[in-house]
Amino acid sequence: LEFGAPWCGYCLDVQATLMELMQHFPDVRHIKIYDGKGQPLGRSFRVKLWPTLVFMRDGKVRHKAVRPSENEVVEGLRAITDGC
Repeated sequence: LEFGAPWCGYCLDVQATLMELMQHFPDVRHIKIYDGKGQPLGRSFRVKLWPTLVFMRDGKVRHKAVRPSENEVVEGLRAITDGC
């Protein structure tokens, strides 16, 4: 899950890296969620800064990254794919 907003500079900055890395993990589903103040879904994942990436597998959070670096994105993707 990617929480953010289309006008967020940090969110825009991570897009190219995220899309490039996602190509190496074709079985991972990427869902973008337009978050905002008081949105219940974002609050349930304790999102405070954008972008926040929540890596889930089998309904459980395996990794969470806030304003992630490339390495953090890779770490999250590996956490939900058994390192493939």
